[in-house]
Amino acid sequence: MIAQKIKFNDFRNIAAADIPLSPGVNVFLGNNAQGKTNALEGIYLLASGKSFRTSHEREMVRFGQPFFEVSLDMKDIRREQNIKFKIYSSESAKRRECIKNGVSISRIADLIGVFRAVLFCPEHLAIVKAGPAERRSFMDIALCQLHPLYLSALQRHNKILTQRNALLKQLADGVGSPELLEIYSEQLARECAQIYRQRLSYIDRLDEYMKRFFDELGEVSIHGETPSLGYKNSIKTAEKLSETDAFNLYFKALTSNTAREIAAGASLYGSHKDDIEIMLDGCEARLYASQGQQRSLALAMKLGEGEISMECSGEYPVFLFDDVLSELDSQRQSFLLSRLGNRQVIMTACNPTPYTGDVNFINVSGGVYTAVGQ
Repeated sequence: MIAQKIKFNDFRNIAAADIPLSPGVNVFLGNNAQGKTNALEGIYLLASGKSFRTSHEREMVRFGQPFFEVSLDMKDIRREQNIKFKIYSSESAKRRECIKNGVSISRIADLIGVFRAVLFCPEHLAIVKAGPAERRSFMDIALCQLHPLYLSALQRHNKILTQRNALLKQLADGVGSPELLEIYSEQLARECAQIYRQRLSYIDRLDEYMKRFFDELGEVSIHGETPSLGYKNSIKTAEKLSETDAFNLYFKALTSNTAREIAAGASLYGSHKDDIEIMLDGCEARLYASQGQQRSLALAMKLGEGEISMECSGEYPVFLFDDVLSELDSQRQSFLLSRLGNRQVIMTACNPTPYTGDVNFINVSGGVYTAVGQ
C-alpha cells in the first residue's frame, strides 16, 4: 500500500498544500510548531477516521475557515484510489463528508480500512505503563482497519453500553425498567462475545511477533528475559472460549451482578473493561521492566501491528513515525531504521535522519511544504 500524494486545504496551519510522496522513506523536516505533525495527522485521519491529537474535529479547521479538506491519492495491490475527508466548522452545517473515488460515502465506517496505516508516536512508547484505555485503543484501531465486522460490533457495543449505563442510573433513582436492563444485557453480551474472539485472536498473533522483535532487539540475549502478551478480559477467564461460550459468560456476569451495577451506575463487565497483559518473565512489565525494556516492548508491538496487517492483506500498511527517533537511543534507532525496507514510511524530524537509504526530504515552515531541491 502506497500513499502517492496528499493534499490539504485549510487544515490546521496549512492553507493549501499538494505533497507528492515517494514509495520509500519520506521525512517532513523542520523546526517545532511548523506543521510537520499536522501533515501526519491528516494522513492518519484517512486511515482511522479520527485524529490522534484531538477528539474535537472542528479544531482541525484552519482559524476563520468554513471547513478543511484532506485528499489522498493512493494505490494498493488491486488499483489506484482517491479518498477525501472534509470537516465543517459551523454548527449549522453538516458535520463531515467522506468521498471515495468521487462517490460520497454516508458512513465513515465504509472509509476505514481502504487506506491502512500504523502510527508510532512518542506517546506509544509509554503503552506498557499507560492505562488499560490506551491498550484497548491500540487493539481497536488495528482491528478496525483490518475487519469491518469488528468495527460494526464495536460501534454497536458502545451504543448499547451508553444506553445500559443510562438505564442503570435511572434504576438507582428508583425509575426505569428491569426488563429492559435484561434486554440490554443480552445485546451487550452478544457484541462482547464477537469483540472477545477478534481481540483474543489478534493478541495471540501479536504475541508471536512481539517475542521475535524483542529478541532481535537484543533484549532477550542481554537480559535473558522473555516477554509475553495476554488478553485480560472482564469475565476473568484465561481459557480460549468459543463465541457461544463467551456470550454465556458475559451474559451471566451482566445479569448476576445487577445490584452492584445499579449502585455503581455503570456497567462493570464488558469489552470496555478489557486490557492487554504485558509480561516479562512472568512479571508485569509495567511494574518490573526498565524504561528501556518498556520501550523495546512498545516498539516490538508496533512493528508486530504492521506484520499482522501484511499477513491479513498481503501488503504492508504505511508506517507513520511522529518524532519517534528523537525518543530512542542509537541501538533502537538502528533497529527501527533497519526494518524500513519494502515499506513506505512517512516520518517527522527536526534533523536529518541517520537512515542510509534514499530519502524524500520535505522541508516544512509555517505550514508550507517544499521538497528538498526545489
